[in-house]
Amino acid sequence: MRGLWEQQLSQGLAEMKLATSEQQQRQLLDYLALLEKWNRAFNLTAVRDPEKMVSRQLLDSLSIQHLLKGERILDVGSGAGLPGIPLAILNPRRSFILLDTNGKKTRFLRQVKLELGLDNVQVEQTRVEQYQPPQRFDIITSRAFASLPDLISLTCHLLAPGGCWLAMKAAVPQDELVALPAEYQLEIQLLVVPGEAAQRHGILISPPASGEPRCR
Repeated sequence: MRGLWEQQLSQGLAEMKLATSEQQQRQLLDYLALLEKWNRAFNLTAVRDPEKMVSRQLLDSLSIQHLLKGERILDVGSGAGLPGIPLAILNPRRSFILLDTNGKKTRFLRQVKLELGLDNVQVEQTRVEQYQPPQRFDIITSRAFASLPDLISLTCHLLAPGGCWLAMKAAVPQDELVALPAEYQLEIQLLVVPGEAAQRHGILISPPASGEPRCR
């Protein structure tokens, strides 16, 4: 299976025009191997077909690479580390906080951090509304955490001035978008994920340039 993964990853990264070192590709595959191993005992992700793990977990996570900005990134409801771990591997100079309430998943994330030597990753097991870090974040990512209004209301105290939310969605959730504060700016991008026919979107949400985000 490792050989198939190597081929799928190399081809996918080339299609996405993502430059990576041999070490980064090895770390991505090592992460996938750990995920498959832990998934046999714990329900970390719904994707269990090894032939689909590269596209649906690695490449899907990396499809928002071009949308990242700033130095501090919070991955809310990180689960098994998606998209946080793949992005952290590709961005060693950026700091990633992976937050989840599930003990099994955070134990897995700490094991990944240890085995892959990811010094730019920190794992937090807590409820996001109770999380009070010493510094706020330039980007808050979410892959399968909550609706957009709930994401913003739960995390607005964590967003740094000039920061934005970056939510990953399949279809564009029009009902969630209209429920956002009218003064927020939206940018919706169709994401390209090699090997996946279903649509994926990255939704950037920015509060007004002046003032703090509106916390409900």
